[in-house]
Amino acid sequence: MTAAGDPAAGVPAAGVPAAGVPAAAAIPALLDHVVIAGPHLDALSAWFTAHTGVVPAPGGAHPTGTANALVALTVAGARGPQYIELIGPDPDRAGLELPTTFGIDRLAEPRVQAYAVHPPRIEAAVARARERGVDFGDVSALSRRTPDGALLEWRLTLGTVSGDGPAGRRCELPFLIDWGATPQPGETVVPSVELVSFVRLEPSAEAVAAVSAQLATLGLGDGVARVELDAAGASGFRLTLRTAGGELVTLGPARP
Repeated sequence: MTAAGDPAAGVPAAGVPAAGVPAAAAIPALLDHVVIAGPHLDALSAWFTAHTGVVPAPGGAHPTGTANALVALTVAGARGPQYIELIGPDPDRAGLELPTTFGIDRLAEPRVQAYAVHPPRIEAAVARARERGVDFGDVSALSRRTPDGALLEWRLTLGTVSGDGPAGRRCELPFLIDWGATPQPGETVVPSVELVSFVRLEPSAEAVAAVSAQLATLGLGDGVARVELDAAGASGFRLTLRTAGGELVTLGPARP
């Protein structure tokens, strides 16, 4: 994981806008949340605070042995149905084995690992993609308890085992989510940070074309992340945030 202000990151230092800083058009119109995973949840939250000045709110535990912390995302200063999920092993999980969700068991440091979109009709989007040869997986029901005991329920695609992504998901493609009657966390979580852009980076023109074609099977247009060529050959997500002080913070893949 690289971040602005790190001399080895190859990205602008915080507060120094650079040519090519992404515009709002680089924000997926149907973005639900961005997933940043790490091997230790407390360390992950502290890392995020160090880079952004924002202290994530405790989320809750999942049946998969993970737990999360949350930060709402604003766009042009306004809140909406989008947020950041910081996810790691649940400190109170049974056993010492690390969960495989989002490849947590294979991470040595924080990584912008995945993202979710909320299409208007989740089943229709899945069916449309399948008809066009791309399987985003079945829609399954999941839930978790908040720290105060409230039950949150949602439906999402768990994906299919394919490629080199974490078990059950291909990282370059989003998973789809439907919150139903549950309030979307981006509209209820207190801490927030401004979203400037979120894009997918690929190391070759061929990879850009391939991922873009697979995303197009959903029929969601600009609802999904834009795919860009990375001149340095990196593959992963680039997340650009703006702190309360106006500084730009870019979190992205390590350079080859």
